[in-house]
Amino acid sequence: MSMEIGIDSFAGVDIRQGLPTAADRVRSVEELLERIEHADRVGLDVFGIGEHHRDEFLDSAPHVLLAAAAARTQRIKLTSAVAVLSAADPVRVFQNYASLDLISHGRAGMVVGRGSFSESFPLFGYDFADYDALFAEKLDLLLKIRDQEIVTWEGQFRPALRDQKITPRPYQKQLPIWLGVGGTPASFIRAGQLGLPLMIAIIGGETHRFAPLVDLYRKAAAEAGHAAAKLRVGIHSLGYVAESKEDAVADYFPGYSDTFTRIGKERGWPPVTRGRFDAQNGPLGALLVGGAEEVAEKIVRHSQALGGLSRFTFQMDNAGLTHEQLMRSFERIANEVKPLVREMLS
Repeated sequence: MSMEIGIDSFAGVDIRQGLPTAADRVRSVEELLERIEHADRVGLDVFGIGEHHRDEFLDSAPHVLLAAAAARTQRIKLTSAVAVLSAADPVRVFQNYASLDLISHGRAGMVVGRGSFSESFPLFGYDFADYDALFAEKLDLLLKIRDQEIVTWEGQFRPALRDQKITPRPYQKQLPIWLGVGGTPASFIRAGQLGLPLMIAIIGGETHRFAPLVDLYRKAAAEAGHAAAKLRVGIHSLGYVAESKEDAVADYFPGYSDTFTRIGKERGWPPVTRGRFDAQNGPLGALLVGGAEEVAEKIVRHSQALGGLSRFTFQMDNAGLTHEQLMRSFERIANEVKPLVREMLS
């Protein structure tokens, strides 16, 4: 199976000049839908939308945005990236994405995870201290709903279900569910034990350092009796492709620096520096900001380091790039990076 290459978006808006107006938000959503149409037209394989509940993102209801995109596209797969399952009702999550699958004629999927921000927990009445227990329980229910139309289930955080029919069912025989993970070994082991495809968010450090964690995933899957041929590993990384590395960095770095310096203040990280950015964007670093050939070579190195990738997605709307810059980058990824990656891997 050839590697799928696509885009993940958080429906980001630039808040450097203040909070966006209603008109700004309408324009941003319309431009996002235009970009998804463009991604479909130029031949990218998958488009994902994240879930956040913050001023700088418009993706608090990703299934709604994806449904709008489904009506305007023909071929591209549409997925969450990620759906924050810990703070959601698995029944509603399944219904939303099963409906998306019907609208798209079988192009929907989910990446589910615990999320990288905490805002959704108090917003929906959950205690962040229950972070992992919530996710484990809700993932169990979601997978049961995926596999069975009539469900009997009981847990700690949600009312029990007794012979409850869950509709609608998706267009596909089984709705694809990937497990989105960061760097926690237990998360990789859980994905392996359940035999789920693995989507790794790598936004810093050196990608090859995740190889032992992917080994844990494959080992856990084998011990649980899951066939190696059915396992899939994907990477979500920050990236942007321009005509040259110099042009790409010049476009990308200023907004990247602003975004991650601001988020860093919330989390106690040091301010972004150009030196650290260049290190992250070096041969082994997680960032993929450059020209097409350089970025393609790096994707192939990452794939080889992790024992083979099934999917790679770029996340690039976190750096204040214009709609036109993003559209051109999509074209370069589809027309230059994707063919180079497939040629190198073949």
